[in-house]
Amino acid sequence: MVTSVSEIILENFMSYEYARIPFKQGLNIICGPNGAGKSSILLAISVALGQAYTERSRKLSDLIRRGKDTARVSLIFDNRPVDGKRPIPFSRSDTFMLSRYLKRDGSYWYEADYREVSKSEVTRLFGRAGINPDNMLIIMHQGMVEGFSVTSPQEKLKLVEEAVGFREYREKVLSSQKKLEELVSEEGSLVQILEDAGKTAEYWKDLYDKYLLKKSLIEKRKHLERELIWANAVKLENNIRSLEQKIMNRESLLNDTQRKIEETGEAASQSRRSLDGAQTGLRKLYFSLVRLEKQTAVFESGKKIVGEIHPHLNEAVRLLQDVPLTSEGTATANKLQERIEDLRFFVQNQYTQMEEQQRLISELNEEVNAVQEEIGKSEKDVDRITNRFIDLKVEEAVLQFKRRNLQQEITEINRSLKAAKEELTAFSPQMEEAQPRIDTERTPAEVSEEIRINAAHLRTVEDVPEEAERMYTDYTTTYGELKEKLQTLSSNKEIALKEVEERKKLWRESIQRLLAEVNPLYQDVISKIGGTGIVKISDLEDVEAAGLELWIGFRGASPAVLDAYTQSGGERSVAIIAFLLSLQSSVVSPFRAVDEFDVHMDPRNREAIFRMIFQYVKETPSTQYLVITPSQLTVTDPTAHMIFVQNVRGHSEVKEVLNRI
Repeated sequence: MVTSVSEIILENFMSYEYARIPFKQGLNIICGPNGAGKSSILLAISVALGQAYTERSRKLSDLIRRGKDTARVSLIFDNRPVDGKRPIPFSRSDTFMLSRYLKRDGSYWYEADYREVSKSEVTRLFGRAGINPDNMLIIMHQGMVEGFSVTSPQEKLKLVEEAVGFREYREKVLSSQKKLEELVSEEGSLVQILEDAGKTAEYWKDLYDKYLLKKSLIEKRKHLERELIWANAVKLENNIRSLEQKIMNRESLLNDTQRKIEETGEAASQSRRSLDGAQTGLRKLYFSLVRLEKQTAVFESGKKIVGEIHPHLNEAVRLLQDVPLTSEGTATANKLQERIEDLRFFVQNQYTQMEEQQRLISELNEEVNAVQEEIGKSEKDVDRITNRFIDLKVEEAVLQFKRRNLQQEITEINRSLKAAKEELTAFSPQMEEAQPRIDTERTPAEVSEEIRINAAHLRTVEDVPEEAERMYTDYTTTYGELKEKLQTLSSNKEIALKEVEERKKLWRESIQRLLAEVNPLYQDVISKIGGTGIVKISDLEDVEAAGLELWIGFRGASPAVLDAYTQSGGERSVAIIAFLLSLQSSVVSPFRAVDEFDVHMDPRNREAIFRMIFQYVKETPSTQYLVITPSQLTVTDPTAHMIFVQNVRGHSEVKEVLNRI
């Protein structure tokens, strides 16, 4: 397909509301200030050609103009017949329109001449023409000049191969290598199979002896299986007898336990009655103690009062005796003397009462001590009887627990006995079948162990068929067939190896021819801006390890490999654009583009590069080029189609401009 883009239509794409951008055959230059929307045009072309990832956005929906739900990018291609054939054969029109719609929800679709098509159809259509929007040597977006400089040599070479149409050579080499690897792998497997078949054929020679051993082992197994049945029968019978004996033992223990429970219960009842009597007596003693302590308190109180009054009464008597008597008061004095005597008698009486109360208190204290001593003895009796009662109740509870356990054990043993008898009944048919009875003293485990050993020996020969001779003959025949197949496979491997070498040779020669064509052009471009350089291919003998290296040097310095650290940004830009220019005559894509390659160049180098671009475009008139630059052009060409982009009130506008010679 040899065609060109005649127009681009942008609708709600990034900063564009609606724009129709005419393109012409040859060189198209887009210029304008930063932020005007220049790079968006190349981005739109890439999106329309099938590019999913962009350098500005990870989501296509982010490319839709703010506030809009849908964006559309349309490319109008020239589809006029060339030598009687249209470039896009399924379209009968002189123009072919490809549109890509983007929705805010992330969905998208394609239309070709207003008919919906799949992305795979679009990719196949432009892939046949060599247009791959993801190859930076065909469409180099803003910033990809730097990106190419840090790309690995292997990736650089793959990009070049695809751009110049050599990708098929690499794919054929890799396909042949894969085929060869498969043959080598198959050969290795077949060699192993052949070796195994030979061993198997020898193995079958000894099968007859193993077959006789197998028969002997089978007979032995039958006898052991009968013995196992009778060993299990003996085990069941012994188990039944053991369970019956256990039941008798448990029932005897249960009777003894029941008797002990009754005896212990009676003893506990007696102890309970004794405890009740002792506690009643103790309470009576406590009541007596309280009564005595109350009486003692009353007498102590009276004694205290008398003791407090007695000194005062003695003092009053003394004071009355000291009162002087006069002649006029003889009658009064007599009365006073009488009162003194009465008071002295009262004092003496109070003193006598105090002594009596002291005697009574002493007697009460003796009674209290006696009652307290008796309480102590009663408390010990209560503690002793209580402990005895508790011990008896604990013993009774333990015996009841033991009785329940014994009852449960008897129930469980009866259940086990019933199950054992049922198992023996169910086992009877096997015992009948295994007649006559084998009186074995071995346990089932011992017989089973011998069966297991017998089975292990039998497994070593269980696959031995009776037709051992026929099997040996068959394997001998198979061995011969495998050997013949291995010879054929080895021959095919040699052919595949030769094919790999031939395709590698074709790939190497193609790369070397390309290098022979590109190197003089690359060196010529570099020399015109005061530098030296060369294009090299490393590891050319290994397709997957081979890589492309750009070497460049300026101001008399020896050329060095291009990388992100050795050269300046301007030097890297010059080297990469020089390589692109030297490659143009070999690139198969009818459309190529580069965005802002000159941002790091000084004015002199920028002018020299543009002059060379004008020259190279003239040498490939059937190719369409797009160059985007933010710089003011100091040199131009009348054949270049100039497009100016500016941003007016938030949206981008495009207009064509006339060149001045």
